[in-house]
Order: sequence, then structure tokens, then C-alpha cells
Amino acid sequence: MGTVEDGAAAAAARTESAAARIEPGADVDERAAIGAGTRVWHLAQVREDAVVGADCVIGRGAYVGPGVRIGDRVKVQNHALVYEPAVVEDGVFIGPAAVLTNDRHPRAVTPDGRPKSRLDWRAEPVTLRQGCSIGGRAVLVAGVTVGRWALVAAGAVVHRDVPDFALVAGVPARRIGWVGRAGEPLRPAGEGLWNCPRTGEGYRETDGTLSPLR
Repeated sequence: MGTVEDGAAAAAARTESAAARIEPGADVDERAAIGAGTRVWHLAQVREDAVVGADCVIGRGAYVGPGVRIGDRVKVQNHALVYEPAVVEDGVFIGPAAVLTNDRHPRAVTPDGRPKSRLDWRAEPVTLRQGCSIGGRAVLVAGVTVGRWALVAAGAVVHRDVPDFALVAGVPARRIGWVGRAGEPLRPAGEGLWNCPRTGEGYRETDGTLSPLR
């Protein structure tokens, strides 16, 4: 049987493993909320009133803007930029140096030459739905929504909404196929049906949308 000291040490270890780990070189505002098990790496910045869920990874040099909402088990890779007021749901992957913008008509100054302030423009959020993935150096234009489990290819420029399970690529991005929850391109199975080569999961395409069979 373990001693009281052993029990205290085990409890301390559990607490440490469950707590967020913020590396010394990271800049996390005291008004931000960081979930249990999340790790924030060197040189990352998490601004005021941002909320980052549990078991996330915020990579080296990444930026999370004021008031951004990030769910659980999200990976924001090195040097990705997530500008406010983005909404990122559970299980999303944001690749290295990807950018979620927030201004459709950017200007440094107003028409009369004054520096623009927050009162001179309206930030529009990018929304990333559950399980979707954004490839490295992709750019998402303010106001777009990427659907559940969709995949945006590396270097794509997304200027309109992406359907659930869609695979999009290019500049501007267009749909070139479908992906399943495992992230791999689906194979046609006839009569509007698609299969995942990894899991065998089936999907049905109807009027340009895709849905799991179960």
C-alpha cells in the first residue's frame, strides 16, 4: 500500500499533467482562458479574452487574436495566424503559416488619410467547423466558413464557403473531390456513393453535398 506521501505525489503529477503547459517564451494574456492539457509553445501569442479549449497545441510563433474561440483538441501549427473574431470548433487542424483573415476591404488609412481604428471597419470571422483541416500557407478570406471534416489544400486561397467533407485546392480554391473523416480522398462507389479507402466508411452525395451513410 502506498504512503500518504506517495498519494500526494501522484495527485500532484495528475494535476501537472492535466494543467495547461505554457512555455516560458510564449506571450499569453492574463485575460485569456487556456484549457487543461493544452500546450502553448515558444513565441506563440494568445491575446486578451481568447478562449482555447482542452488538449490543444498552439505552435511556435502562432498568433491567436483577441476574443478568438478555439474548441478542444485543436492543433494550430507553427506561425499560423488566427485573427479575431475567428471561431474554431473541436478537432480542427490549422497548418503552419496558414492565415485566417478578418477584413474583406483592408486599408491602413481612411479616405481622408487618418490611420484606421476599430471604429472604421468591422471584423468578419472565419469559422472552421468540427474536424476540418487547413493546409500550410493557406489563406482564408474574412467571412468564410469551412465545413465539417473538409480539407483545404496547402497554399489555397479560400474566398467562399467550403461544404462539409469537401477537398478544395487552388487560387481561388475550388472543390476537386471529397474526403472522409480520416482525411483521405474518397473513392467513387457508384450511384452517388463514395467510400473511404482507410476506414471503409460510406458516404452519399446528393445535390452537391455529402453525408455519411451512418
